[in-house]
Amino acid sequence: MSSNLNQASGSFPSTAQPARKRTFGELLASDLRALPVIIGLVVLWIFFSFESDVFLKPENLANMLVQSTVVGIMALGLMFVLLVKEIDLSIAAINGITSVLMAKLIVEHGASPWLACAVAIAAGAFVASLSARWTTYVGVPSFVVTLGLGLALNGGQLLLLPVTARYGLLGTGIEKIAQTRIEGAWSWVVLAVGMLFAAALTLSNAARRRRVGLPVSVSTAVVLPLAVGTIFGAVVVAVLDAYQGIPLMVLIFAVLIGIGGYVLGETRFGLYLYAVGNNEEAARRAGVKVGTIKMAAFAIAGGVAAIAGILAASRTLGVGVFSGGGVGGGTLLLESIAAAVIGGVSLFGGRGSIHSALLGALVIGTVQNGLNLMGVQNEIRLIVTGLLLVLAVSIDKLIEKATGQQAF
Repeated sequence: MSSNLNQASGSFPSTAQPARKRTFGELLASDLRALPVIIGLVVLWIFFSFESDVFLKPENLANMLVQSTVVGIMALGLMFVLLVKEIDLSIAAINGITSVLMAKLIVEHGASPWLACAVAIAAGAFVASLSARWTTYVGVPSFVVTLGLGLALNGGQLLLLPVTARYGLLGTGIEKIAQTRIEGAWSWVVLAVGMLFAAALTLSNAARRRRVGLPVSVSTAVVLPLAVGTIFGAVVVAVLDAYQGIPLMVLIFAVLIGIGGYVLGETRFGLYLYAVGNNEEAARRAGVKVGTIKMAAFAIAGGVAAIAGILAASRTLGVGVFSGGGVGGGTLLLESIAAAVIGGVSLFGGRGSIHSALLGALVIGTVQNGLNLMGVQNEIRLIVTGLLLVLAVSIDKLIEKATGQQAF
């Protein structure tokens, strides 16, 4: 019997085919999706370096990174919501009201800064999760729910403020977040730890793809991103050390990126986020609790927005009507959305990488900083940012048409 089975099995040639080598266009639509953004960022840096002698100086680059941190963190949180094919227009308002709540607890009630920050982050996550619950169980589009919630939170922010419309935070300990820097050998230790973590995530992702039979290019999926990351990190640390060291705000942003990368790439929850964004009904039929996943995504966005609000308050040494971009979110909301999209996150769900927030924030920060050094008016800066957003989406669509792979 066994000989017959062996003969039968031997009579059929193996159907296994070697993995087809992907074209550059296919790589551009997948592993190298960030390449156009990186090229654009390099072009911007070259342009502004010729326009201003100050642009490439360590103190200006350090200041630009700090300026980009709040928008970058906001974009990082928003990315989780965009992945599940939703939108949160209340994140700027959450940023503002949670920072005011933190300041009120510290200044008026004498709360510990640690406790006040924890309460603010928890409040941001809770309020944002309510949007997802309303959207999921009532059926109102998230655009409408979060727009209304944002306006309501703007009103709540004004009610929490004192008659002076401002809480000063100098001397409370919160200001130390923006003032603390990591210098010397410790800055290089931080870089080494970060690169080891990035290498572990990259290798784990490549091994997982290979186990399920997906094509993996060692050069483009492992070597290239790690090499670029190492060179970029070393340059950043060297530049920052030449000034005053790594700002704690920038380090917090980097830690959040690392945590986000682990969640998206190494957990079942991250897989579910992409599954819901790509095909919600298929994910539901596969047993994924879509409503719970969306609530978690919104909660992450709200909690991260609160962290950004705390960092912004530390930098401005206070909170007020201006916190969270002011009533309606101001440019903070628009720049957060623009940073996520410019970095490569799809507005229609299911696609986006953790580095998208960093790249998008760097583009926004570079434009803002460079144009300010050139003495360009703020109105022009907004126009340029808007055009960059349209250009980024247009490039994505052109890649989609050229490769036949859906980008949006």
